Amino acid sequence: MLCKCLTDIFLLYYSSSLVFRVLHIWARMIIFAQETKDQCMKTYLFLLIALLLTACGGSQQAGQKPVITVSIEPLRYFAEAIAGDRFQVVSMVPEGSSPETYDPTPRQMIDLSRSRAFLLAGYLGYELAWADKLQQNAKDVPFFNLSEGIDLIREEGHAHAGGVEPHIWTSIANAGIIADNISRVMCRLDPEHAEEYKANAAGLKAKITNLDKEIRAYLPDAPKAFLIYHPALSYFAREYGLTQISIEEGGKEPSPAQLEALITRCREMHVGVIFVQKEFDTRNAEVIARELHVPTVTINPLSYQWEREMRAVARVLSNPNEKL
Repeated sequence: MLCKCLTDIFLLYYSSSLVFRVLHIWARMIIFAQETKDQCMKTYLFLLIALLLTACGGSQQAGQKPVITVSIEPLRYFAEAIAGDRFQVVSMVPEGSSPETYDPTPRQMIDLSRSRAFLLAGYLGYELAWADKLQQNAKDVPFFNLSEGIDLIREEGHAHAGGVEPHIWTSIANAGIIADNISRVMCRLDPEHAEEYKANAAGLKAKITNLDKEIRAYLPDAPKAFLIYHPALSYFAREYGLTQISIEEGGKEPSPAQLEALITRCREMHVGVIFVQKEFDTRNAEVIARELHVPTVTINPLSYQWEREMRAVARVLSNPNEKL
């Protein structure tokens, strides 16, 4: 019986995932320990179980990078660029979900409690709604608001939770501030490698500066106004002297009268493109596009590919019919 038990343990250990094999090894050894009448053998087996679980727990942590959690995918882009290979960066809101209404899963709550830090955009709907619960669940995890130092846009009518336009990462200037904020966080978490993080941040900011030059080269002849379903490009518009017109009013669909007024305003402002996002209904955008004879273009401000998305917005404004 002992030989069979040990053989099963050996096969399970080398053929299965860590969690699976630990559970199965534990169960097999418990059953054998209960069945055997040899008290010394029982003691030996239970000690072996304890040692095995301890060893497996240690091997699970060994070689694993410490984890930093960020609230959305664009922040993962910045954090990974600065953290390099020192940390694993995970995003709370998966791409394709809306951070205005997202509810973290129980698994994510557990994972967050094991993170070294949680980096937030600052004013996203789910961040504000879940802030207290997340902090209570992860009391030992420091939370960092990456909007610190940014000239925030205060909204009339409170289109977003908290009355602040939360899409801070859609500004090139803001991106540089976000990079500096993340660099300071990394230096605090891991001061031993502070110079490495500062160098990574400097490299990222150089890329951001070059992107700003590209965007400005696209925009001189572009229309000065654009229509978008959800007002996610407020900081981009402010930075480059553009007018953002949103279909959504205070988080609600426009009435027929409001829709007619939107069409009139877009004509007056010579809007050449309508931006839509996959997280939102596009029917009203399509109605307006038919009336104005302008294209609708799908963008993803929540994409991990932040640099590509910012460049794409500028390219479309410059040439709305260009295929991305």
